[in-house]
Amino acid sequence: MAKVKTQFVCQNCGYISPRYLGRCPNCNEWNTLVEETITPKPSSASNTLRRTGIHDNQPEPIDQVKFQSENRFKTKMEELNRVLGGGVVPGSLILIGGDPGIGKSTLMLQLSGELSQSGKILYVSGEESASQIKMRANRLGVSGGQLYVYPETDMDVIKSTISEMKPDAVVIDSVQTMQIPELQSATGSVAQIREVTADLMNVAKGQGVTVFVVGHVTKGGAIAGPKILEHMVDTVLYFEGDLHHSYRILRTVKNRFGSTNELGVFEMRTDGLHEVTNPSEIFLEERLKDATGSAIVVSMEGTRPILVEIQALVTASVFGNAQRTATGLDRNRVSLIMAVLEKRAGLMLQNQDAYLKAAGGVKLDEPAIDLAIAVSIASSYKNRGTSPTECYVGELGLTGEVRRVTRIEQRVSEAQKLGFKRVLVPANNLQGWTPPKGIQVVGVSTLSQALKLALG
Repeated sequence: MAKVKTQFVCQNCGYISPRYLGRCPNCNEWNTLVEETITPKPSSASNTLRRTGIHDNQPEPIDQVKFQSENRFKTKMEELNRVLGGGVVPGSLILIGGDPGIGKSTLMLQLSGELSQSGKILYVSGEESASQIKMRANRLGVSGGQLYVYPETDMDVIKSTISEMKPDAVVIDSVQTMQIPELQSATGSVAQIREVTADLMNVAKGQGVTVFVVGHVTKGGAIAGPKILEHMVDTVLYFEGDLHHSYRILRTVKNRFGSTNELGVFEMRTDGLHEVTNPSEIFLEERLKDATGSAIVVSMEGTRPILVEIQALVTASVFGNAQRTATGLDRNRVSLIMAVLEKRAGLMLQNQDAYLKAAGGVKLDEPAIDLAIAVSIASSYKNRGTSPTECYVGELGLTGEVRRVTRIEQRVSEAQKLGFKRVLVPANNLQGWTPPKGIQVVGVSTLSQALKLALG
């Protein structure tokens, strides 16, 4: 008998080692390498054709490649259409990740109910029985003769069912519960997830079926096997939110058919997820008028401008080393801006603890939020409140200059719609466009000038 060959695969990053290691050298996680049996794959017919030089696909000039535009079909959820880049593309493979209990199955069941109005949908569940799914469907008001529920985990059986039914879309909930019987590794391992996703990709591209794949997020905050899944699928969506709050954020991380960093906001209610058409009002509705350490920024999330309140609390440090804590903001960015404030604006912050957050649970990472962060820190340090009808947009340089940002027209228009009277923007952004009526646009060149206008 031939000797059975094994390998050790990291369940966190997919690193392969010929022997057991206590710590993965790739992701530095402990006790994540699991032994798996190597199953040799027979040579396929396509490989034989390639060796003999006979194959259907041949290289051709790009000018002669036939192009067909995608005929997207839109759902009734405009927030979901925005995140997907304008609608669902037939034959695409879409990955939706999120924490357990955040609402991924609810979103998929509601989406399946809508899509079943115009086509045949197969909902494959490896975690719930048909009666459990029916119970949730009754609560959400989802029904339809074109929506088929299929509790199954065997990928061979699932692929056979898809070939027989020929549905327009398939939902896999979740990819960690699916398995290929030929593989010796455990369900949910990197090897199983890799092969299951490859099979689903072949189904999507070969049969033109849109496949939605639900992926659970691990305790480390990443989809199991992230590097293996994300490069194989067409679109990666993250479903974010706090279990103690009702609002959920659907964010695009990768999209081959549209722009990335798009954002959709939903509210979780007893009868399912409801769209939030104007998220800026939610992020600003509980703001105090005379509060110190508060500044409003107009941030771009993909193509959508959103007004978010940035809050800062600066207090004297009790210990030798001052603390820097940030929620929804990059901690390194906060430390950099505080250094610029100390060097260029004369604020003595080296012995001050600073706690910052973006209100509403949203995460901000674009450079245009720098000026609002600086204003909020200075407001808390000087104990002076900012105007409730004023917002701030601009990137800060290390020399204290306020640098140009993108899409200034959309940002100012969004602020004007929500009733803001004045917005501070980089001076270099004032050229080439006309501000809307009802709002004063003030250009600033330096951080000191902006702080003087904002705090007096």
